[in-house]
Amino acid sequence: MISKEMTVKLSGGMEARPVAVLVQVASQYDSSVYLQVGEGKKVNAKSIMGMMSLGLGAGANVTVVTDGSDEEAAMEEIEKYLSQAE
Repeated sequence: MISKEMTVKLSGGMEARPVAVLVQVASQYDSSVYLQVGEGKKVNAKSIMGMMSLGLGAGANVTVVTDGSDEEAAMEEIEKYLSQAE
């Protein structure tokens, strides 16, 4: 299991379309992928409804947690996606 704090750099934040793309990216991997905000809110990155419930805006800080056989590749792709400025 690995975890890493990241900043959402997508200019529009995590609205419907960017959330759908992130869910597609996360779903490509066998590993579990979670995004955590603050102390308590942790959601499955493969769940559109869960991701939408976070309401992340541009500049938000999140902790990404991946766990499984391809956790490093999953972490790399999630970071690449969240770090791009549209």
